[in-house]
Formats: sequence, C-alpha cells, structure tokens
Amino acid sequence: MDHSADAQRTDLMTITRFVLNQQSNHPESRGDFSILLSHIVLGCKFLCSAVNKAGLAKLIGLAGETNVQGEEQKKLDVLSNDVFIKALVSSGRTCILVSEEDEEATFVEASKRGKYCVVFDPLDGSSNIDCGVSIGTIFGIYLIKEDHEPTIEDVLQPGKNMLAAGYCMYGSSCTLVLSTGSGVNGFTLDPSLGEFILTHPDIKIPKKGKIYSVNEGNAKNWDDPTTKYVENCKYPRDGSSPKSLRYIGSMVADVHRTLLYGGIFLYPADKKSPNGKLRVLYEVFPMSFLMEQAGGQAFTGNQRALDWVPKKLHERSPIFLGSYEDVEEIKALYAAEE
Repeated sequence: MDHSADAQRTDLMTITRFVLNQQSNHPESRGDFSILLSHIVLGCKFLCSAVNKAGLAKLIGLAGETNVQGEEQKKLDVLSNDVFIKALVSSGRTCILVSEEDEEATFVEASKRGKYCVVFDPLDGSSNIDCGVSIGTIFGIYLIKEDHEPTIEDVLQPGKNMLAAGYCMYGSSCTLVLSTGSGVNGFTLDPSLGEFILTHPDIKIPKKGKIYSVNEGNAKNWDDPTTKYVENCKYPRDGSSPKSLRYIGSMVADVHRTLLYGGIFLYPADKKSPNGKLRVLYEVFPMSFLMEQAGGQAFTGNQRALDWVPKKLHERSPIFLGSYEDVEEIKALYAAEE
C-alpha cells in the first residue's frame, strides 16, 4: 500500500472546501449559501447511488402517473423529486422550490424558510434510464428579498438574476458542474471517499468547436435559419471540415460534452413545438448561465437567453448554446431572416 500517496489525499480540493474558500472572500456571508449547496450536493450523492443500483432495486420502470408535462413518470423520477424537495426544505435556507415534476411551486413553511429560491429538474433525460445512458440533475438558485411574503413572481425572473447554477451528471462517473457567478468548475465523485473532488477547474469552452448536437429527426419541421445552419455544419462553404454530429438525447450529457469540447447544442422551435421544448426556468436558464460563465453564448432565436422573462413556471423556449463563434453564426442567420 502506498501510504505516502494516501496521505496526500487529505489535501484534495473537495467541493465543500471549495465553497468555504469562496465564502471566505465574502466577509459579510453568514454561510447560508454554503449550507444550501451542501444539501444540494447531498441530494446528488443520494441520486447517484440510486441510479447506480436502479435495476437491482427495481427502480427502473414507470410509476404509473404522468407529470405536469404529460410525460410518464418513472420510479426514479418520483424518488429524485422527493429526495431533492426534502433535502432543500431541510436545509432551512429555501423559501420557494420549482420542480419539473410538480405543477405548482412548493412554498416552504415559515419555520423552515430561508432567502433562496431553487428551480430544478430532478432527473433530466429520464427516458434514457432503462438503457443506461447518462442522465442528470439540473438546478438554478435565486436570492429573493426577505421584506415580503414569497410569491410566484419571485421566481419569474430573467436568468441573468441567477445567483448560481449547476448540474450533476450520473454516468460512467458522477460529475457535478457548478458556477456561483465567477467561472465554472467541475467536480467528480470519488466513491471511496464519498466526496466530490475538483477535477475540472475553471472550465473554458473553446471559442469554436467541431461538433453540433441536435435531434435531426425533427429536421422537416425546422425554420429556415436552423435548417441553413445544420446544412452549413455538414457542407461548409468556406472549405473547412464538416462538423461531427453528436446527439445523446439527454440534455445534461449533451451540454456537458459541448462545454468541455466546444461546439453547439441546438433545440430549436419547430412546427410541432412552436415555443420550443425545453423548459426555461430549470433547463434553459441554468445551462445558459453555465455556458456564459465558461465564455460561450446562449441564444433563443431572437434574444440572449438569460434576458428572457418567463411568464409561467413551466414555460418553454428554443435554445442554441455553446462556443461563442458557433452561436454567432446562428445569430447571424436569424438576423438575416428578419
């Protein structure tokens, strides 16, 4: 046994230590945000364990209900929603919770109430559970004023007002990617320690990528700018090499690859879904926040994604996000269309 190597492990940058270090940069902080994040991390660890043994524990399959989106809820969806709501409420730091699985927002009782609002998709990509494809949890955090009783309007803010956002991907490894507004950092769960370790410090997306990610099965229903952009990816007119198509169908996995390797992720509006398909509050906003923090862009087809002001909890939007120059190209095509 290499005892010297084991001794070194105590100096690893865990997510807890990372967050506390950041907290020390804000002398006025009372630690509320750090406590909230620790409860989110706990929920992610629990779900990582549940996903890994889902087949053995008979958690795979349908729970027999449909969620607010009209999608059949899988057993893990129901479990993950319960886990996150309990973890967030028990932190004592939240006042409003918005989940993809619940039609209405959850208002935390006054005795356990804090100053944060959390929007989350507890298990994104759950249609892929049964075949073992990477799935994940997406979350965003808002700070709200404490001078009034919380209302739905406190949640319906533009994404640029987010305090923090992140996702946890459950795949070949469990990876948590987080931004608190000063860059993006990635942490990987070390099962032997039960700790998330900093493995991807200060993630910066390449200015231009070689990959595009889109469901081409919807191509016949796309608008002209999206059709032209994908055509340019396949048959570039400037003599450059074609882009490679990579599409998993799990937003967390597709965005994670885009963040690390560069390129663009597209989920446009089409004739079937004229308002787009991805939900603004807990899918579009957190991922757009992370992309911008990493040096990329996020665009809805007519504006910067984080400037969008949602009017309802489960509102949908088109989204194009990824490398700065790649998103510039799709923006130019939409501008020319107008």
